[in-house]
Amino acid sequence: METGYTVDQLRAAATDAIRAPSMHNVQPWRFRLRDGGIEVLLDPTRRLPATDPSGWGARIAGGAALFNLRLALAVAGIPAKVRLRPYPAEPDVLARLVPDLPQRPSPAEQNLYAAIPRRFSNRAPFWPEPVPADSRWRLGEAARAEHCWLELLIGVSAVNAFAEIARSAHRVLERDPAYRAEREAWVRARPEPDGVPVTASGPRAESQDLLPSRDFGGTQRLPGRDFEPEPLVAVLGSAGNTAVDQVVAGQALQRVLLTATEAGLSVSLLSQPIEVPSAREQIRVSLGRFGTPQMVMRIGYGQPGRPTPRRPVSEVLDLPVYPTDGSRDGRRLTGEQVRR
Repeated sequence: METGYTVDQLRAAATDAIRAPSMHNVQPWRFRLRDGGIEVLLDPTRRLPATDPSGWGARIAGGAALFNLRLALAVAGIPAKVRLRPYPAEPDVLARLVPDLPQRPSPAEQNLYAAIPRRFSNRAPFWPEPVPADSRWRLGEAARAEHCWLELLIGVSAVNAFAEIARSAHRVLERDPAYRAEREAWVRARPEPDGVPVTASGPRAESQDLLPSRDFGGTQRLPGRDFEPEPLVAVLGSAGNTAVDQVVAGQALQRVLLTATEAGLSVSLLSQPIEVPSAREQIRVSLGRFGTPQMVMRIGYGQPGRPTPRRPVSEVLDLPVYPTDGSRDGRRLTGEQVRR
């Protein structure tokens, strides 16, 4: 009797997992099948040493991919039991998933799963319509379901105080030539399977903007298309700031993003004040929260767009190779070997 996941199940679930967000769309994940379990790993060749020296952003992205993977398996009727950071000697292995008891997916799981291909970061100005109270409540519930908290900044004074912290953090980061060069290296003027396409970059920043934005080569905005003067800003936080906490936060982030997508909302991620430790602490103190802020989001209603490109799933799989005599020698097939 088969007691583990199969290669076909891994490939199908990974196709959805790679739709997760990642800083500069570097897609820093790999997936492998080992002893019947699916494992989510960080790809050390896709780290951002200047932008993400601690690996925080990569672990957030890996957690988001893990949530998509969980959803895909649940909707396929083969849900998983998850163990985070299962091997102390292998810190790049973020999670191991093994089959749980088969069961039919819930309507909530099916709805979130259906939102995966429709989720994308919207860096353009949002429309002035406010986000309804019911949608705000659902976003908070999504974070709590993944053992995190979501704080919505309500009122002009709260948003303005946060904006001052965010702009200051943005200036600190932009003073680093290596940071700027790394960002520019991931801007894509032509179609590529990774990085940020110029067409998805949003308009160039202008002096009147309340919140900072990274320069991904966007165009000048049209007259009358300034960013909203009082955006809905949400801060996602976790209980602590260990590597496990960051993977947990990545899963919560993706549940919040898919919940927003299901509600017809647009979201852009604003991580500059999280990347600067002093700014992150200022945010935590201003919120009066225990734990650690892990991501900031701007949420509202925006014009339709489309997701950024992704690498072929074959490039992120490490598959077991079994010899023809039926024995199992533990070797792995990399993405490059899969394509050959």
